[in-house]
Amino acid sequence: MRQPTPTAGKIDLPIRRNPQQSWPMFLRIFVLGLTTVLLVQILNFAIVLLMPPPRPQIFTANRVAAVARTGRDSTSQLKVEIATGPPHPTDNPRDARLAESIAADLGLVRTKVTVETERSAMPLFAGALRPPLPMGMGRSGHVPQSFDNALFGPFVVSIETPSGRWRVIRPTHTTIGPWRMRIVLWFLVAMIVAAAVAWVMARRVVKPIALFAAAAERLGRDPRAEPLPIVGPPEIAEAATAFNLMQERLNRYVEDRTTLIAAVAHDLRTPLMRLSLRLEKAPDDIRAASEGDIKEMSERIGSAMAFVRDMTRHVRRQRLDLRSLAESVADDFADRGDAVALLPGDPLALEGDAPSLKALLANLVGNAVKYAGHAEVEVRREGWVAIVEVCDSGPGMAPADLARAFEPFFRAEQSRNRDTGGSGLGLASVRAVARAHGGDATIENRPGVGLLARVTLPI
Repeated sequence: MRQPTPTAGKIDLPIRRNPQQSWPMFLRIFVLGLTTVLLVQILNFAIVLLMPPPRPQIFTANRVAAVARTGRDSTSQLKVEIATGPPHPTDNPRDARLAESIAADLGLVRTKVTVETERSAMPLFAGALRPPLPMGMGRSGHVPQSFDNALFGPFVVSIETPSGRWRVIRPTHTTIGPWRMRIVLWFLVAMIVAAAVAWVMARRVVKPIALFAAAAERLGRDPRAEPLPIVGPPEIAEAATAFNLMQERLNRYVEDRTTLIAAVAHDLRTPLMRLSLRLEKAPDDIRAASEGDIKEMSERIGSAMAFVRDMTRHVRRQRLDLRSLAESVADDFADRGDAVALLPGDPLALEGDAPSLKALLANLVGNAVKYAGHAEVEVRREGWVAIVEVCDSGPGMAPADLARAFEPFFRAEQSRNRDTGGSGLGLASVRAVARAHGGDATIENRPGVGLLARVTLPI
């Protein structure tokens, strides 16, 4: 895959797919799903091989009748209880035949005996884990005669006593026996293993997307960041190529505009110089009125060229302490006799360009000192954002001017005279530096009097 090179007359080439790249994204997702399903099936097959279902305990109607006579089972496989309430009626024909057989063996009337098979307190769960029927017996169809008087699985036999109470006979083992508990534990283990394998594979599948998102975030903070590596599935590689082309176009567009502004500003110096030479021979009143305008225009041109130079220079970002920069700026203004106070706080480290951030702080403090005579600076952290606030008690700004304060060459009404007015690029430079670092800058009137300038920078 070709990498774009920053040339002035470069023609963007169409994106081509490299046949030697790794698997496509859809194929990776398909393999992930297929592998997870196969793993689950292998674990299920292992259940059949390692934990076959146990033989169900089969009790004959004669044995149940014998336990009913004695009131106990010598093998402890059946338990006998006394209940006061009547049993639940059943409409199962086989249950009716079993009840009739037990009643005949005990010499009782058919209505004195009730049989309920496959009874459970948790029908859905226990029914799913119920042992299979013996070979040759189904839930529907013909039942062999040898099993006609057999009881197996969960069942309850209720026999009415002369006192009106009911003798209840049921299997000793609960619905969820040891075999069923092993099945549940195996299911949990299989789910954990399958989830772990799916998690690892899914992380590998989405890793190129995460790298792509991180690169997009890095571009928002630094437009001149390194291009994305063309790696990963073809879909990601094509997106990375388009992303790199977009980054190159954006940088080229900004450089072309700034170069044009710098060229215009540079070319204006020549006619201004000729005007200055011609004004030396002009009458004193005309020369005095024009020299101020020429000087102001020359200063604006110089400010514009400095602004363009700062915005287009290649910087090397490093880890720095924002509070140390603020202390340095405050000390510089204090050395000149200006009233600048930096509120105490903890060190605040972030990644940025020290000269640009120092110029940002100097512009904000300089504006406050110029229009209010003093400045109060606060540097603090809120979550993953560094906040710089510079406030003063000056005249403030009209609401309409606040919306345009960061426009290049804009100056508020009260600052248009040459004694206090600047070039109008200070706040524009502040916002440009803040946004180049992935943050932003705002300005607002303080309650009562004064302005509050706030800059947010990601940490």
